[in-house]
Amino acid sequence: MLSIENITHSIDVWLYGTFNPTAALLLESLIVGLCAITLFAVLGLVLVLMERKVSAYMQIRLGPNRVGPGGALQTVADTLKLAMKEGLTPDGADKFLFNLAPFMVIVVAMLILVPVAFAKGTQIWDINIGVLYISAVSSLSVIGILMAGWASNNKYSLLGAMRSGAQIVSYELSAGLSIISIVTLTGSLRISDIIDSQQDGWWLFKGHIPAMISFVIFIIAVTAETNRAPFDLAEAESELTAGFHTEYSGMKFALFFLAEYVNIFIVCAIAATLFLGGWMPLHIGHWTAFNHAMDYIPSSLWFIGKTFFLIFVIMWFRWTFPRLRIDQLLSLEWKYLLPLSLFNLLLMTLISIKGWHF
Repeated sequence: MLSIENITHSIDVWLYGTFNPTAALLLESLIVGLCAITLFAVLGLVLVLMERKVSAYMQIRLGPNRVGPGGALQTVADTLKLAMKEGLTPDGADKFLFNLAPFMVIVVAMLILVPVAFAKGTQIWDINIGVLYISAVSSLSVIGILMAGWASNNKYSLLGAMRSGAQIVSYELSAGLSIISIVTLTGSLRISDIIDSQQDGWWLFKGHIPAMISFVIFIIAVTAETNRAPFDLAEAESELTAGFHTEYSGMKFALFFLAEYVNIFIVCAIAATLFLGGWMPLHIGHWTAFNHAMDYIPSSLWFIGKTFFLIFVIMWFRWTFPRLRIDQLLSLEWKYLLPLSLFNLLLMTLISIKGWHF
């Protein structure tokens, strides 16, 4: 059966059979880097088109339907437009930091991909602190946003960046506690161990009600961390023009735009890994025949299906709920989600110690 895991294994065997180990490792690193860049480009095109089609469906309209079959090439046309636009740097801006900020944001997004398992045996680096690595590196993105807001020499940009900083730092707490609740069940920070622990069922179902609460809190928190509506106070058009990237144009703006959608994919991939088994097929206890039937579906399709389902849910949020005020946004985290996350973690710890999970 043709699948990603078979392709990657074949390439690995060919490289190490043809070249010496050092050259094979360098070539593998080069291939991985090119694949990551290609993945980012494809995700940007696909997710922007998906966003427009989902919003059109929610609002009972057609969405993009002129450029290409069914509007499929609309995002390609938009990319060409952004590539041909001149990148301007405003007077009074800190030119070095202004130009560095968009690259900082996109590089952080690339680094987070490292421990993500896209399919069985398809992972850049199965680091033994994978979950901790993701939590630590993802927090660096706020530095690029603050850098962009301050370096732009624009009050709207600075206000947007400060809002984004407060928002990301606040909601990271609830997201982190939701992650810890799954780590408590598995007893490991390694991504492959977390996936393997869901061979007989996904943690969303095996972990009882606390796992479901953690899942809901995680989805809400990462929606806020990625500055998505209804938590898009950092880019509130009616108040801050375009927030922290008001002064950006051309490919620098495109990098911020791309990073937003790539981050949506990454957080949904992490949610799918922690709560829905990642690439693991749907297995139910000792239902041997059912489990064997599920194994016929390639692991890469399981991963993509779960991830894009969660992306659809986050897009559904955007076109359903109105934008919150900044005080409502912070009150939701500090007064409700954080206390609930702490109590839920204690409950999950009790369930793990007592072995009450399935």
